[in-house]
Amino acid sequence: MRHDNLADAFCIMKNTERIGRRVCEMPASKLIEGVLKVMQRHKYIGNFEHIDDGKGGRFRVHLAGRINDCNVIKPRFSVKKDEIYNWEKRFLPAYNVGILILTTSKGIMDQKEAIKKRVGGRLLGYVY
Repeated sequence: MRHDNLADAFCIMKNTERIGRRVCEMPASKLIEGVLKVMQRHKYIGNFEHIDDGKGGRFRVHLAGRINDCNVIKPRFSVKKDEIYNWEKRFLPAYNVGILILTTSKGIMDQKEAIKKRVGGRLLGYVY
């Protein structure tokens, strides 16, 4: 019984990379698609494709071998636009290493794009 599809997706990607495979499959949702697009922009993953199986679909993700750790942030903390740096220090290992993934009123984005657009939101997860 699944409760958090995003946590399952991060776990699948992390475990697949650790055993040395380059392709994984995970359940599809709009939230996971947005997170995968952010990860693809930062070259943590390669291409991904939607596979329709009649039950909502799945994503087939081609991994790039660059993920050391990725996880969701629970509870989904609210972040003001001026506090993003404090959350970077809390969840990322060093300055300019990794990304925080946020959901904002302007879509799903990383912390640098949120700072540039001057928006806050809720933390979804981190990747480095």
